[in-house]
Amino acid sequence: MTKPDRPRDLQIIPVSFSDEIRPGDALTDKLLQALKGVRLPLARGDILIVKHKIVSKAEGRLVNLRGIKPSASSRAWARKYKLDARVTELALAESQRVVRRKRGVLITETRHGFICANSGVDVSNVDGGRHALLLPKDSDRSAARIHRELKKRTKLSFPVIITDSFGRPWREGLTEVAIGIAGMEALHDYRRQRDPYGYPLRVSIEAVADELACAAGLVCGKLARTPVCIVRGFRYRRGRGSARDLIRPAATDLFR
Repeated sequence: MTKPDRPRDLQIIPVSFSDEIRPGDALTDKLLQALKGVRLPLARGDILIVKHKIVSKAEGRLVNLRGIKPSASSRAWARKYKLDARVTELALAESQRVVRRKRGVLITETRHGFICANSGVDVSNVDGGRHALLLPKDSDRSAARIHRELKKRTKLSFPVIITDSFGRPWREGLTEVAIGIAGMEALHDYRRQRDPYGYPLRVSIEAVADELACAAGLVCGKLARTPVCIVRGFRYRRGRGSARDLIRPAATDLFR
């Protein structure tokens, strides 16, 4: 039998920010200030989980909704389901494909390849509804920049995962998913290995980046004003992982 890995304690440490992130802010500076404020030094082996909203805000991905002029079809859709037509129009503009549009729910495929509601366009936790926040243009590149800047400033290499809240087919509620990754593999492939009983694994590929995002989501809640978490104690695999690694190719997707 294959000898199983010994389990390790896993810590999820919240990092609160004292002030609002604004367009043009140096996010790494803000992050290091927040860590210094709670006297919590990063340690070798830590993983940084960052909610996308502070990344998008720092990158200026805010859209003033007063400047959005909805189409007739967006106005009709919004009127029927008591929605904001401007958000619908913006979501359509940010999409590359409408997956499903029914009963007031708009599911799209973003230019990143993510399948989510309203192309990830969000007005919560922004400024009370005056602006909408878009996803980062390239979440992997954003994660890589934070990863690179932290390495330069701390002389240590920390994987960075940028997350957002997505719904799931056939399941209620939201969970966090990884939309940007740097410094680690997104997937752990256990195929061609044997389980503790000697059975050969043929399809087991674990989405560890998504699992870490979900774990951090339990601490970095929607209303907690805690946009960053440190995950400590997880045996990640160094590598050039990407959020695109988590997107199932169309050729093997049975639901497209």
